[in-house]
Amino acid sequence: MVIGIINELKNPPDKRVVFSPEKCVELLEQYPELSIKVESSDVRTFLDDEYRNTGINVVDDVSDCDVLLGVKEVPIENLIENKKYFFFSHTIKKQPYNRELLNAILDKNIEMFDHEVLTDSSGNRVVAFGRYAGIVGAYNGIRAYGLKTNLFELPKAENLKNQQELIAKLNSISLSAIKIVLTGKGRVSNGAKEMLDAMNIKEVNVDEYLTKDFNEPVYVQLNVLDYNKRLDGQVLGNTNFYNNPQDYQGDFMRFTAVSDLYISGHYYDDNAPFIFSREDAKSDDFKIKVVADISCDIDGPIACTIKPSTIADPIYGYNPQTEQEEDYSNEGTIAVMAVDNLPCELPQDASVGFGDQFAKHVIPAFFNDDKSGILHRAQMTANGKLTEGFSYLQNYVDGKE
Repeated sequence: MVIGIINELKNPPDKRVVFSPEKCVELLEQYPELSIKVESSDVRTFLDDEYRNTGINVVDDVSDCDVLLGVKEVPIENLIENKKYFFFSHTIKKQPYNRELLNAILDKNIEMFDHEVLTDSSGNRVVAFGRYAGIVGAYNGIRAYGLKTNLFELPKAENLKNQQELIAKLNSISLSAIKIVLTGKGRVSNGAKEMLDAMNIKEVNVDEYLTKDFNEPVYVQLNVLDYNKRLDGQVLGNTNFYNNPQDYQGDFMRFTAVSDLYISGHYYDDNAPFIFSREDAKSDDFKIKVVADISCDIDGPIACTIKPSTIADPIYGYNPQTEQEEDYSNEGTIAVMAVDNLPCELPQDASVGFGDQFAKHVIPAFFNDDKSGILHRAQMTANGKLTEGFSYLQNYVDGKE
């Protein structure tokens, strides 16, 4: 089997890659029947020569490879027909901007495997960049707080090499006795928690956070039942919320009255209550100065996230009274960090972590007849048609929704 690592051609360029040079070498040693070719790239975080120096074949053409591995969407004109592709297609939620891409995949008889639906037998995702989104998002949130308050300045994450450099910069500042609220308990929020812990910021429980004053910075990490409650007052556990989000109302405002910085790392269901609305943000009890919205659902559960921000321009201001964007340094505005591709700011660490997961969970399936079913569950297309598990996309493909 020949695997090709493709050059990322989507614009803006993405420096991430599925496998680092070291991981390629490790896989070739583990699977003698495997060959790997790396398509030449001038944007990738690992240079062509870094692959060559480890003995990996760098080529200009990967059309003879059996499987093609990428990160972001492949431009339609660059898709190679009759191939197996792995990348984030951003089509499984019927994203309108990628309908033509999925149609092209079908027209070119491509077998599409989306990273987002590579799952174990329990339905848990096995490869993701979420941890790195959390790591960078927390750093960017602290950085935005310094800029908003004029208390300190930090360099952009994209100008630092790895997580350890981010941590070193965070530990070079003096943070006042602020309160930080973090939502979520998954990969993203736990990545953010890593950074807060690395700064030796004290973690406190919900009751302490809401009722006590501290002479040092503190944070609280919330699960869904900390900021949502059932309409009928019952407490039935997290699973009940996930299965019946429409039966709940938001309970986050009790945190806004005592918080300075909000880091959002939660998963959001369209049927769930908003975390805070535009009217909530107008309240005198809303004291949050900075929101680092790692989840970045536009016009969604976090009212001030009215657009994504960019790596080049990561912070904008939201005026709760006018509900409009303005300079984040203005009095009364909320500084919003809502970069929607945060792992791109930490490309080497993110690539290494992603490659470790892919090598552990996915590569074995190529050589054991997919005994765990991971490839079967993730295959979106075959023989020019949607597979059974993704037949729900047919109307989307046909332009009917």
